[in-house]
Amino acid sequence: MSPQPGSQSGSAVIVDVDGAVATLTLNRPERRNSFSDELVTDALSAVERLVEAPEVRVLVLTGAGDHFSVGGDLDSFAAGGFQQADTAAETRARELASAGRLSLLLRESSLITIAAIRGACAGAGLSIAAACDFRVASAGAVFRTAFVDAGLSGDFGGTWLLTRLLGEAKAKELFFMNERVDAAESLRIGLVTRVFPDEETLAGALILAEQLAAKPPVALRALKANLTDTTTDLALALVAEARRNVACGRTDDAIEAATAFLEKRPAVFVGR
Repeated sequence: MSPQPGSQSGSAVIVDVDGAVATLTLNRPERRNSFSDELVTDALSAVERLVEAPEVRVLVLTGAGDHFSVGGDLDSFAAGGFQQADTAAETRARELASAGRLSLLLRESSLITIAAIRGACAGAGLSIAAACDFRVASAGAVFRTAFVDAGLSGDFGGTWLLTRLLGEAKAKELFFMNERVDAAESLRIGLVTRVFPDEETLAGALILAEQLAAKPPVALRALKANLTDTTTDLALALVAEARRNVACGRTDDAIEAATAFLEKRPAVFVGR
């Protein structure tokens, strides 16, 4: 079933759908949206449903309250969350890797994904933000990798993602030094693409989402596939790129785009 406007997926996330744009809100504001098992499970289930919803093309990911997410819940770690027998630890590692599917879907699904970040964005919160296609931030946002000073080495794909976003040298600096990065610096290094006044962050992200949703849907999906398919060499990428481009050129939307340009009018796309 497709998510409906204002619908909730459990208590830990809230999902709103408005036309082609969905907003998923991490909903543990009293804990700065730290990752409980419930939050991860609900967020993953919600994204899986949105990926299958044909009307949804753009997803905005944000956090309730004053913060995006501080990542893992340190209360669990302080209680020895990973201090288990070897077999139990192996099970927990498999579960954590499976939870990382949230980052995989944000990065590799057909949805165009936007992280709208206010306040703290740290640890696994930074990892899932890095998995999104766009990151926009409030002027007061603060980013931190957080893992090493918590005695941890990273999860939800953050090390892989930030290395590709920022380059190996900058990613190593952020992870090893664990220094705070403010909104201005995050814009300078390319971690975020736009910075808004605090109270305008979500509105700015939604405007961006509507702009993206107005573009030809088939071409949008194919372009994302081109840009995220970094596991192949150039020769194979050229073949895949060419096939996607030809498929796009055969759509009604491609004809409409050319016709609208020649007629000097806005194009109306139908997704086929």
